[in-house]
Amino acid sequence: MKNFLTNEINKFLNFVKKTKSAETFKTYESVLKEAVKYIELEDNYLDITPYRLQIAKQKKKTIAKKISTLRSFLEFLKDDGFKFKIIGDEHIKVPKTLPKPVSMQHIKEALKVASLQEFTVIMVIFSLGLRISEASNIKLEDIRGDWIRITGKGSKTRMLPLHPKLQEIINKYIELFSPKVYLFEKDGIRLNDTKLRYIVQKPFKKTGIHITPHQLRHSFATYMLDNGARITDVSELLGHEFISTTQIYTKLSDSLKLKNYLKAHPLCS
Repeated sequence: MKNFLTNEINKFLNFVKKTKSAETFKTYESVLKEAVKYIELEDNYLDITPYRLQIAKQKKKTIAKKISTLRSFLEFLKDDGFKFKIIGDEHIKVPKTLPKPVSMQHIKEALKVASLQEFTVIMVIFSLGLRISEASNIKLEDIRGDWIRITGKGSKTRMLPLHPKLQEIINKYIELFSPKVYLFEKDGIRLNDTKLRYIVQKPFKKTGIHITPHQLRHSFATYMLDNGARITDVSELLGHEFISTTQIYTKLSDSLKLKNYLKAHPLCS
């Protein structure tokens, strides 16, 4: 049975390698190679309880991610025609946490020491509120005057307005680097998530802080809301399917809450 699971995991990982980012592949590979040692398979029952007991002392968020990886693998098995009754697949409740926004001061300091490539990647992600994968997949043909087409999760596309300053930065970058297909590429090959992440983090490290590209996306949303943008507009710009996602993702500052409260309260009319 262990050989069966190992073979199926290898098939699944080959599928992941072709369809997901290198970072996602490494995560899936690590989790599944760890889990296969403990998963029990007998008749029509697949019991992941022993693995859950093994990782029980880890953080809830870590456990949830690992179980989510297992679920993806189990769905792959189902699609392949295998029918198992899963034991131990209960959901983990994870506290909703938000990445801390990067202050404008830190962003400006990083931009001062950034190369043109670093400067452009940071500004594209921050100014448009993009996921790292969305920035990686931008093609030259997606840039259409004052607008840019972004391909997000599930291959859904959205059109975002390009600020004139960002247009100027992108044009300067294209003139110097002469990309052929993708905005961010080297020798005709698209720069993947991992390489873009390194490019983003490098100038921030020079200023003594560590940030993630996702923090820049969160910063975009937070600053937009703080400056009075409607949450429905921000939700659309971020590419969220449900506005509830934006409400969780973009924690309103106390000052904005007070401003909205005073504006909406019946005694203030």
